[in-house]
Amino acid sequence: MKYIAIFAVFAVLGVFANLVHESKMLSYLSSEPKVCITCHPMITAFETWQHSSHRARATCVDCHLPRDTFAHKMMSKARDGYNHSVAMTFKTYGNNLRISSDAARRIQDNCISCHREVVSQMLTNSALYQKVADSGVQMGRRCWDCHRGVPHGTMRNLTATQNNFTVKVL
Repeated sequence: MKYIAIFAVFAVLGVFANLVHESKMLSYLSSEPKVCITCHPMITAFETWQHSSHRARATCVDCHLPRDTFAHKMMSKARDGYNHSVAMTFKTYGNNLRISSDAARRIQDNCISCHREVVSQMLTNSALYQKVADSGVQMGRRCWDCHRGVPHGTMRNLTATQNNFTVKVL
């Protein structure tokens, strides 16, 4: 019985080690943009970002994860990773990816953080006008309400470009 228990432990450890290796799990700790395309639906987002003005200045992590503390960043990355893996496993994402409200808030905060000089003037100007579209967002609208094509272009449907890109997955 003792040998069976030892064998079972080693079998479980072997299966887990294989899972870590095959899923490239440790790569998700990095900030490398190519990590994001290990999931097929992200290839369109990666390719459109590569051809954008943001490529030289911002990676996926810079826009999509919080930048206040390392712990907050890792918790958000873990939560998003879990949600993404469930969506990819059960194919619940459909042809168009949808952003969560938490991720939308993070992206909005990061846009404002990087473009604070321009945004400060916009905040000043927005205070002069009472027309507010969304009271939960600074200035009454999200950055991408006007800048819809930045940095991922206007392509939103995953099936339209799935065979048009030549990205090499890690």
